[in-house]
Amino acid sequence: MAKKKDIHPSIIAALNGKKCKTKTTKITADDGDTLEVERFTFGDEEPTLLAAIKAVIKLSEDSRLSGEFFIGAEEALNYISKRLDINHEQALMFSLIVNFFHDQQIHIMQFCQHLDCAPIDILPYMKEIEGLVERDFVICNQSGRWPTYRIPYHNVEALNNNEVPQKRKLTNLSCKDLVFELSRIFEQRNNDELTIEGMEKRLHLLIDSNMELHFSEMLSVYDLGCYDFIVLLFMVSRSVNYFDNHIQLHEFSDFIENDDWRKYRSSLLKEETGLQQRKLIEFANDEGFGNRKVFCLSMKAKRVLFKELDIKLTQDDGPAPGLKSHKDITAHQLFFDEATSKQVDELTSLLNEENYQQIHQRLQDKGFRCGFTCLFYGTPGTGKTETVLQLARQTGRDIMQVNVSEIKSKWVGDSEKNIKALFDDYRQKVKDCKVTPILLFNEADAIINRRQEMAEHSVDKMENSIQNIILQEMETLDGILIATTNLEQNMDKAFERRFLYKIKFNKPTVEARQHIWQTMIPSLSADAVSQLAASYDFSGGQIENIARHHAIDSILHGDDADDLSVLISHCDQEKLEKQRPRIGF
Repeated sequence: MAKKKDIHPSIIAALNGKKCKTKTTKITADDGDTLEVERFTFGDEEPTLLAAIKAVIKLSEDSRLSGEFFIGAEEALNYISKRLDINHEQALMFSLIVNFFHDQQIHIMQFCQHLDCAPIDILPYMKEIEGLVERDFVICNQSGRWPTYRIPYHNVEALNNNEVPQKRKLTNLSCKDLVFELSRIFEQRNNDELTIEGMEKRLHLLIDSNMELHFSEMLSVYDLGCYDFIVLLFMVSRSVNYFDNHIQLHEFSDFIENDDWRKYRSSLLKEETGLQQRKLIEFANDEGFGNRKVFCLSMKAKRVLFKELDIKLTQDDGPAPGLKSHKDITAHQLFFDEATSKQVDELTSLLNEENYQQIHQRLQDKGFRCGFTCLFYGTPGTGKTETVLQLARQTGRDIMQVNVSEIKSKWVGDSEKNIKALFDDYRQKVKDCKVTPILLFNEADAIINRRQEMAEHSVDKMENSIQNIILQEMETLDGILIATTNLEQNMDKAFERRFLYKIKFNKPTVEARQHIWQTMIPSLSADAVSQLAASYDFSGGQIENIARHHAIDSILHGDDADDLSVLISHCDQEKLEKQRPRIGF
C-alpha cells in the first residue's frame, strides 16, 4: 500500500476535501412523477479531470447505480469520457478506482459498499474494467479468488496535472530501455497482474514495435517458439537488469502453462529446446561442475543480443559461465621428488601465457597439433589434482572441471551427443576467454581404461563409444586438457599415445614428508617431524588429514594437541591397519 506522504497533497485535497458544485434540477420520470436531481456542473470554473472524478465519486455514493445518479453525473461523466476516450460506464469504474488510489488491492466489494449495492449489480461493469486494464489505466491482479485492482502511480501523477494517463512509450526505444521494459512485464506477471497469454502479447508488441534494434532483429531471425521466446527474454532481463545470469529451473514455470510445463521442463533437461539447439542458453556451473537445474545465457547469446548494450563480455569481468576462476584458488605449497618437481616446473613454464602463445604458434606453423594434453598419474593423495589447481593459479588460467564419476551417469542414453556437447562447450570457452582455460578430467580412470574388445552389452558399447569420441577430440583439441588417474596400468594404449606430457606423482620421500609435516603443523619440533616422516610412509593427502585433526584438537584441547602421542594415534588411525583374519583351518 502506498504511503500517504508519497501522494501529492493536491490529489488528497481534491478527492477528500471540498464539496463538488451541484445544482438541483427537476426532471419528469417515465411514470409522470417529477423528481428533483442534484446535477454536477463545472459552472464558470475550468474543467479538470480530478474535479470531474470527484463529482462522480460524490454523486455515486449510496446511489445504488440509479438513473438519477447518471443524470446528476452526466456532465462529469461526459467530460471524463471525452478526455479519456472511454464510455460512461468505464468513466464510473475509473472514478471508483481512483477513489481508492492509495490501496494496492482494490476489491469489488469496496465499490459495493460505496454504491450501497449488491455484487450482482456490479457484474455488468466487470467487462468495462477490462477495457481500462487494456488501456493501462488500471492494473488487475488475478492471484486470488476474485480480481483486485490498483492504479499505477504515474497515472495518479497524470491526473494531478490534469493530463490523460498514457500507455508507456513502446516505440523508438533504446536497447537499454527495451530491456528495462521487459523487467516491468515480468514483474507484472510475477504479481499475477498479467496472464501468460497477456504477457506473451505484451512481449511481442514490445519487440515488434522496435524492430529497428539489432536485438529485436535477431530475435526475429531466431524465430523462436512461444516458450523459448519468453524464457530467453526473461533470462536477458535478469542478466541485464539484475546482473543475475543463473536462473533456477523452477523459475521458468511462472511463464509456462501448467499443462505444458512438464513437457517443456523435460525438453530443457534433455537439451532439446530451440534455445539449447541454437546454443543460446546452457546449463550453469558451480565451481566448474555442471548443474542441470540452473541455466545461464551462453556467451554466444550475449555477444549477439547485447551488441547495443554497454556490457563488457571479456574475462576481466570474471570467469565465463562454467569455469572456476584462477583467482579463487588458494595458494598451497607442494612438495615432490626431484624428477616430478622438474616436470611440473617445466609444464608450468610452458603454460605461462607468453611461452604458451609462442609454442602454440610454432606448432601451428609446422603443421603439428596445437593442443596440450597432459596426464597426471600416481597413487591417491600425491597431489595430482592440487597440482592442476596451482598450475591454473600460477598461469592465470580458469578451469573447466569434469568429474567423470559424477557425470558418467548423465551420458547413458545420449552418450555421443553429450560428450560432444562437453567438448563443444570447452571450444566455445577457449574462444570466449582471453587466456585459454584448462579442461580437467579429474579421476579419469573410467574413461581412459582399456576398451572392451568385441563388446556385446549395451553398457560396454556405450563406454567404447565415449572413449572413441574423446580420442577423436584429443586429436583435434586446440586448448589444454589435463587428466588425473590412480590406475595408469589399466590405460588404453590409444590414450597413452595421445598424452603429450605424462607426469608420475610418487609418494613423497622421507625428506619431502619432513617438509610437508613442518609446513602443515609448524609447531612440531624437528625431532617430532623426523620421527613422523620416518615412521609413516604417508602421501601428502594423508598428512593433510592428520593436520586437520590436529587443528581441531588445538581448538578443543589447546597445547595438548602438540603432544606427539596424540599425533601418532591419528597416524595409526589413518593407516587403518587391522589384523587380517586367517583363512582356512
